[in-house]
Amino acid sequence: MEDVSLVASDTEDVTSRILCREKQMAMLYSLMGEPSQPTCPSVFIYGHGATGKTLVVSTLLKAASLPHAFVNCIECQTSRQLLDSILDQVANHKPHPENNYSSLNRCENMNTFVRLLKKTIEERGIENQTVYIVLDKAERLRNMDGNLLPAFLNLSQLSGCNVCVFLLSQIVWEKFLFGFGSNHFEPFIIHFPDYTKSELLEIIASDCPKGYSAEFYSSYVNLLMSIFYMVCRDLNEIRHLAQLNFPKYVEPITKGEASEKDSHKLWRHIEPHLKKALQTVYLREVTSEQWEKYQRDEISQTGQSSILPSSSRTQIELPFYSKYLLIAAYLASYNPARYDRRFFSKNSGKVKKSAVNRKKETSHQLLGPRAFPLDRLMAIFYSIVDSRVAPTANIFSQISSLVTLQLLAQVGHEDQLDTPKYKCTVSLEFIRSIARTVSFDVIRYLYDFVK
Repeated sequence: MEDVSLVASDTEDVTSRILCREKQMAMLYSLMGEPSQPTCPSVFIYGHGATGKTLVVSTLLKAASLPHAFVNCIECQTSRQLLDSILDQVANHKPHPENNYSSLNRCENMNTFVRLLKKTIEERGIENQTVYIVLDKAERLRNMDGNLLPAFLNLSQLSGCNVCVFLLSQIVWEKFLFGFGSNHFEPFIIHFPDYTKSELLEIIASDCPKGYSAEFYSSYVNLLMSIFYMVCRDLNEIRHLAQLNFPKYVEPITKGEASEKDSHKLWRHIEPHLKKALQTVYLREVTSEQWEKYQRDEISQTGQSSILPSSSRTQIELPFYSKYLLIAAYLASYNPARYDRRFFSKNSGKVKKSAVNRKKETSHQLLGPRAFPLDRLMAIFYSIVDSRVAPTANIFSQISSLVTLQLLAQVGHEDQLDTPKYKCTVSLEFIRSIARTVSFDVIRYLYDFVK
């Protein structure tokens, strides 16, 4: 009874420390039960990144001091590394210089793993307790030996021990079923949904630095969320941005030029810096130390810092043909379609705007990008690329990658497969930097810049 009460007190403490995941933790508590009770053979936990899956499971197991092994499948290139790591953790064996960083056992296949797991549990004297095996990034199991995943789902039955396997993944369970037979247990499925805006605000506001009121830091986070929430809903990324920009936000307060109540003055001070951070969200092109040094340099030498140029996003790397596809997309977005033959036909003469249209026109750069069909994009692409390129699936997959990177935007409904349309979302400065890497003069092919 003392052990049970101790576990209960530990889990109550975990519940108070992990915010906005009470429902999922309560479900896990009910599945785990007491250490001596049989539990569910396998549990599948899925949700997008930064939704608390790994944090909740690892914290619960550590708080209750339950025997477990926690393995990130990305770190295991082969099935042997995965199985050896599990056995080492169950046996409390840690590779170190004295044992030449070697594993306790050599496990080549699943049959050997089941036998050694049962032996290890008996040697530790924990056969009357539930042993938990947590496999993070479990979708990587699909690329390993075909018998691994079914064996882990049936591990409790195969080993004859009270073993529970947690599978943590960012994809749904249905994507694991391809090629499976029917001779396996269906895991208990728990979904970790994305945090809502109010939940993100509550979690990040709990990181309030010392010396500032919780209400003041909460208002700062709310301000940050109003800018970044539409483009970024990743908890780790927004938390990183909040910690990175907070010293700049309170700079007028530390200098004695403002107080916590001067919200408008603080906002005007931080606004240009948040706009710069918005251009590089997710990219992490500089470290926190470099960003702070850039902000200090900007005060003494305005606009002359070389650590983070305003166009830092242009440093992104793309495959060779993706660069030409992006250039072609930009030309299709900002050039009138009726002049494609004049620009890209090899036998056409020099385009003169005065001869084309004598009326004053609004710059297409000011009007913004226009939608264009896929066949026009490919026609421009084959015209500007130096070498002959076959229209393979690889080329079309790179268009999808550009859409995923938000360098292109698909216009219209996704079910319009016959005539998909796109827009190019990058700036002129960005496309010029991309064109320079392939020695392509993009200005020469833009209608607005033809003399």
